Amino acid sequence: MKAILTYHSVDDSGSVVSTSEATFRDHVQWLASGRVRVVPLLELLTTSESEDAVAITFDDGLESFGRIAAPLLLAAGLPVTVFVVSDLVGELSTWSGSRGHGPSFRLLDWAALGALAETDLVEIGAHTRTHPVLTRLDPPNVADEIIGCARRIHEQLGEHPRAFAYPYGAFDEEAERVASATFDLSVTTRLDILKPSAPHHRLPRLDMWYYQSPRRLRSWGTSAFRRHLGARRAARAMRGVLAGGGA
Repeated sequence: MKAILTYHSVDDSGSVVSTSEATFRDHVQWLASGRVRVVPLLELLTTSESEDAVAITFDDGLESFGRIAAPLLLAAGLPVTVFVVSDLVGELSTWSGSRGHGPSFRLLDWAALGALAETDLVEIGAHTRTHPVLTRLDPPNVADEIIGCARRIHEQLGEHPRAFAYPYGAFDEEAERVASATFDLSVTTRLDILKPSAPHHRLPRLDMWYYQSPRRLRSWGTSAFRRHLGARRAARAMRGVLAGGGA
């Protein structure tokens, strides 16, 4: 079984985008145990379907990633992709479209991102310029948000990002078209394991907020794991229906 894992903040606030430091340390210990193979995000797509393998991702480029998560992952030798909101680097995560979900966090600055990018284990991905809901924008602004983010990262770090994350998981035909012309792959917030048929610019991920109990990860690949995933996916879909749709 293969999957892309996703985190946002490592902190003890209990918010819907937060994983506690104690829980994250437990996750890192399990990921480093050899129970699954942890590979870079792009490599996961070519990993054998018979292998238990995951890729680790962090959205937004928050300060807690550099202060807590990255040192733990680097010490364990685990690769990770962090998706950066290019025009708000060094500022706060107070972007439009958040619908009041979660507290505001400090974002890493370019110097910190550059230092991380110089390691062999941290890949910098793109997460738009300002973190908008792309489905609410007209085509020129969709292109500006996606392509502009890639250009800014290249200007600051000297590397063109190869991976992209849709803010809030929201995308339409135009956003997917621009993303597919700009990056090698794109990830969503659709809650699922990675299947061979998954389009490269609609890749699902497992939100680790649903796996904060240590036993959840340790049941990897079992029928209990799949039942839990199915229940969480159904509950999320129902919330979307009740809220009027959208990610």
